Amino acid sequence: MTARAAPAPVRPPRAPGSTTGRVLQTLVLAVGAWLVVTSALAALLSAVGLWRPLLVLPLLALAAGGCVLAVRETPSMAVPRWTAVALVAVTAASGAWTAATHSEQVLPRRDAGSYYQQAVSLADTGRRVVPVDPDVLGGPDVLAQEGLTLASPAFYQVGSASDPAIQPQFVTGPAAVYSLGQWLGGLVPTLVIPGLAMAVAALGVGLLTGRVLGVRWAPLAALGTALLFPVLHTARATYSEPLASVPLVAGLLALTAAARWGLPGALASRSALLAGALLGGTALLRVDGLREAVLLIPVAGLVAAQGRRWPRSLLLGAGASTAVAAVAALTLSRRYLGDIAGSLVPLIALGVALAALTWAASVGWERGRRLPPSVSRRLPGALAAAVLAVGLLLASRPLWLTVRQSAEDPGARVVAGLQQQQGLAVDGGRTYAEDTVAWLAWWVGPVALAVALVALAVAVHRASTRWTLGELLPAWVPALVVAGGSTLLTLWRPGITPDHPWAERRLLIPLVLVVVAVLAAAAEVQRRSVDWVGHRYAVAPGEVLHRRVRAVVRAVPATVVVLALLVPTAVATAPHRTERVELGSAAAVGDLCRSLEDGDVVLMVDSRAVNEWPQVVRGSCGHPAVATTAALRSDQVGFAAAVRTLEEGVRASGGRLVLLATDSTRILGALGASDLRQVVDTVVLEDPRLLEERPEDLVPLRITVWLASPGVSGG
Repeated sequence: MTARAAPAPVRPPRAPGSTTGRVLQTLVLAVGAWLVVTSALAALLSAVGLWRPLLVLPLLALAAGGCVLAVRETPSMAVPRWTAVALVAVTAASGAWTAATHSEQVLPRRDAGSYYQQAVSLADTGRRVVPVDPDVLGGPDVLAQEGLTLASPAFYQVGSASDPAIQPQFVTGPAAVYSLGQWLGGLVPTLVIPGLAMAVAALGVGLLTGRVLGVRWAPLAALGTALLFPVLHTARATYSEPLASVPLVAGLLALTAAARWGLPGALASRSALLAGALLGGTALLRVDGLREAVLLIPVAGLVAAQGRRWPRSLLLGAGASTAVAAVAALTLSRRYLGDIAGSLVPLIALGVALAALTWAASVGWERGRRLPPSVSRRLPGALAAAVLAVGLLLASRPLWLTVRQSAEDPGARVVAGLQQQQGLAVDGGRTYAEDTVAWLAWWVGPVALAVALVALAVAVHRASTRWTLGELLPAWVPALVVAGGSTLLTLWRPGITPDHPWAERRLLIPLVLVVVAVLAAAAEVQRRSVDWVGHRYAVAPGEVLHRRVRAVVRAVPATVVVLALLVPTAVATAPHRTERVELGSAAAVGDLCRSLEDGDVVLMVDSRAVNEWPQVVRGSCGHPAVATTAALRSDQVGFAAAVRTLEEGVRASGGRLVLLATDSTRILGALGASDLRQVVDTVVLEDPRLLEERPEDLVPLRITVWLASPGVSGG
């Protein structure tokens, strides 16, 4: 007899929409992973001057394929066709609109312009820290003069006078990603990248919400996220937040997938490893991504206490990617870390404290220590009450607290100037951190905030009830711990100069959490409406009209809750729908660059010139640039002597010194400058800088630049 071959295993049919859900999730996870890999690769290659397109672009293409392979087996959910169409339509439309209305912040007046200039420098030089030849300036002795510096806002001078270099502020990741836009076409491709990245993040929020609440809620979550003004405003410019949002959301999506009960252990561990790597790797794009990484420590403790093994993989992934981010920052952004030590050290201390508490709790748990039954019974109610109390405490702070920092802090001087301009009591030490809940209310409305707070309290009550009963925690608990903890830390201490809409960048995670919490409330209202209508009005199978009436009655309460979020959000964002911040500033940069000649070395002679133009001249225009300090500019004799010495050195090296002024020609006249010419005179619209009001429109900003040659006598 001939042995029959064993029948081939038959795969169970996939649920309708499972392929669509997998494709959409793979897109979000792969883009998040690719951004982390790109940032890590940039830290390595830019440290040795090898961030060059011929090497980098093929490597990043290979990395993209590898990321897809690495994430495609992460458990996904089925997304019905029309739900997927709605979700993709919302995110694609938001990305297209954001890209079409992108800002043009190319001057380093804000972080967006600083990141843009860092991208230009990295794309052109291939280096993160760019050396400067002191001989071009007349030699080390010229640069060693007191009051002359290569430094400017967001760009540090490092090294010695004989071997100087420019070290950009912040971490390497955003400049690396935006430098790809420079290689692929320059200004416009670079400026549309953040809008596209934020669209992917909104897609991730939709998928995450769909996994937690039910897939029908995914398009609404994406829509609510895209409508938020702080999301739109940030995504229109080359900030770090649009890029960092993608691995953050992707990490929470993978974390929620790992937390599903019934998932095979190996697959759960693999998803957790990916989640940890994404959340820890966010610090390669924003250093405060460390905040979300340290919040994984209590998550790991909670889940491990229920016998799951994947928390080890979660901490391994987070620890490895955080370590890479730390090494990159210490190597390439050391001065920046020193500047933000006041925020970074407490965050590290929090991580240590959470690790110690989690370890102590885990040891006690393994030894059989449990809460007394009387405490366990009261724990869910106590925790829910604590959530409400904390929310009310934060909201009421303006009534009983004024948060201040040292009046010597550089930000305090900025705040004092803004207060004087806006007719407020001058108190530069104020951080306005007590108003953070009001900042949220500006963009989603107070009703949505109240609903979100109640929804969070209910979620905590349900999770803690299941914990005290010894039941399995819901899969959404880890993401809630990370997002809720991050929101609490941000609202308590936003750590940013409190001018708006500048400060709104800190609100992205809290606002998105509000969106998801309100939708959770709507889902709960709908469920209860269905139960109530089903019990109150039993309908016979043939009563079609009554069934339709019942369906309408079921939908109305949930719709009201959703509209309480979407309507105030849309109304608040509407005045900003077509804003293009600082449109025309790129043309101003072009005018200046065309006015300079080969061999020109540019000296900034007033405060605004020092704040805005050194790196633009150095990077966008490709000419050496030197700045002056305020102390030197206040010493007329010393200033003239320094200019004379620099001019002689530049002339001896075969170049020509050019003086650049922006405020007026007064300083140029005092220096006896000649050949005076105005090369830039334009008006653009910039963001206002408000301290106590919601921004509603843009304000004019005049950009003027005069160039001149030093006087023969030195003034």
